[in-house]
Amino acid sequence: MTYEQIQYDVADGILTITLDRPEKLNAFTEKMLRELLDAFDRADTDDAVRAIIVTGAGRAFCAGADLSSGRGTFDYSDDARRDKPTTHRDGGGLLTLRIFQCKKPVIAAINGPAVGVGVTMTLPMDIRLASDSARMGLVFVKRGIVPEACSSWFLPRLVGIAQATEWVYTGRIFDADEAKRGGLVSRVLPGDQLLDTARALAREMSEGSAMSVALSRQMMWRMLGADHPMEAHKVDSRAIYAMGRSADAAEGVNSFLEKRPAKFTLKPSTEMPDFYPWWSPRRFE
Repeated sequence: MTYEQIQYDVADGILTITLDRPEKLNAFTEKMLRELLDAFDRADTDDAVRAIIVTGAGRAFCAGADLSSGRGTFDYSDDARRDKPTTHRDGGGLLTLRIFQCKKPVIAAINGPAVGVGVTMTLPMDIRLASDSARMGLVFVKRGIVPEACSSWFLPRLVGIAQATEWVYTGRIFDADEAKRGGLVSRVLPGDQLLDTARALAREMSEGSAMSVALSRQMMWRMLGADHPMEAHKVDSRAIYAMGRSADAAEGVNSFLEKRPAKFTLKPSTEMPDFYPWWSPRRFE
């Protein structure tokens, strides 16, 4: 796919995806959605990509859905592909579900305003860093709609139900410091340090076994919905058994004993263990 509304740049094992409609504050469109889905598919098949950073071009991260079509922006009833409530699928949800499935760690570098889907698209990303100039808002009630992008699942798990409901029910815009106090972002940084910090963190994440990171990412996220620690014990046991006899485990131990950097070789694109995936696919119905 040729990208028109995002940039896709890989350097030193780090993929930087840049939302690229700066003249529109990187407002979200269906074309941007398709390009982002393709970018995450592409990244998962490329073992040279060890970590992903998502940021925005210009002064914004993402100003939310593109509202230029006016009052019908969120009306899908005349769309032949989405003409029934049971068949319409929210585009933001397609994106966040794809990020949820990703085998690579994902860092959001929120460089400026992030509103609506501009915030909710970051929720399945592993870490959110924000510029001190960033402003965020879950503004759905101010637009007469509801939270999307699976955010009613992600947001309370990240920040707790009380903070989630306060931000959603008021729809207010809040600054990066409030986002950090509420647990939405882990660090607030001067704008000129944001991407360097994100890249340093991505490089650190890239030093371990790519397979270990891929499995760990899915284990951590999917256990958020488990009803008992036994579910974690089942998966832990299978993963430890599979990885414990792998070339990466042998290399991890040998490199430690020999006091040298490890050279891991397992490829998440083609060599996931036999028990993966351990969950049953969920259907949209």
